[in-house]
Amino acid sequence: MIIRTKFLPKTFSDFCSMTFVLLIVPLLYWFELWVVLPNLYQYNTWSYYIHFFLGNFLMINIVGNFTYTVLCDTSTGRTIIPVSLASTRDGWRLCTACELLSPPRSWHCPVCDTCILKRDHHCIFTGCCIGHYNHRYFTMFLFYLFAATTYSFVYNNLFIWDKINFEFPMSLIKIIFPLAIFVFGFDGSLEQFYLMLYIVSLIGMLYTGVLLIYHLRLICNGHVANESNKNCYKYNLGFKQNVKEVFGDRWYLTWLAPYINSKLPHNGIVWDTASTWPQNNTKSK
Repeated sequence: MIIRTKFLPKTFSDFCSMTFVLLIVPLLYWFELWVVLPNLYQYNTWSYYIHFFLGNFLMINIVGNFTYTVLCDTSTGRTIIPVSLASTRDGWRLCTACELLSPPRSWHCPVCDTCILKRDHHCIFTGCCIGHYNHRYFTMFLFYLFAATTYSFVYNNLFIWDKINFEFPMSLIKIIFPLAIFVFGFDGSLEQFYLMLYIVSLIGMLYTGVLLIYHLRLICNGHVANESNKNCYKYNLGFKQNVKEVFGDRWYLTWLAPYINSKLPHNGIVWDTASTWPQNNTKSK
C-alpha cells in the first residue's frame, strides 16, 4: 500500500466530520464495554467474555479500515501512466485541472486536488476520496460501523430503559432531542448522557445501513457512484467478478481484518469490460 503524504482534512466540513467520527467511535466503545456490558452480564462469565471479545473485534475492524481508507493513496499519481495506451475510445481524457492524462474511470476531485483512480466519491467522514485502492477498506468500514451500531442499539435497549424514569413530556423531549441535556442539565446523573449515546447509536445504525445498502448495490453491479447515473454497464463483469474488483482475489477473507492481503485483479488504469471479459476468461482457460 502506498501511503498518502497529505492525509489531513482540507475543508472545514471534512475536519468537523472526521473529528466527530474520531470522538464518537471511542466514546461509544467505552460506553458499550465499560458501562452497558457490566450492567447486563456479570464479570468472569462466558457471556461477558464473548461480548467483550466481539466488541473489541468490531472496534479493531472499524479503526483498522478507517485508517487504511485515510492513508491509502488511490490517486493517479501513485503509478506511471503509459501514454501508448491512451485512447479516447477507451475513455482516456486530458484533465484540465491536473494537466495530465486521466485513465478510464478516473475523475478529478476538487477537494483532494488530484485525479482519483476509479473514483467513487469524496467522503467527508474520512476526509479523502474513495477510489480503486481504498474502496475495499471504506466498504468494510461502513459494514463494521453498521454492525457495531446495530449490536449496540440492541443491547442499549436492554440497558437504557431500565435506567430511565419516564416522565412526560420532559423525557420525550430528551429522547427526540438528545442534545437537550445541555439545556435542561444532567439532573445530577448521567442518565441523559447515556440517552444521547443511545440515540447516536440508533441514528448511526440507520445512516450506515442506508449507505451500506447503496454501496453494496453499486459493487454488485460493477459500478462506482460516479457511474451510477450514467447507465454505465460496460464494467459489469458478473456478481462474483464485481466483488473481486473491490475486495481482491481473497475477497472471502477480507471481512476478517483489513490487514489481510488481497490482490486486486486490475491496476486501476486498464480495465476489462463486459464485452471483452468473457472472451478473456475463455482464452485464459
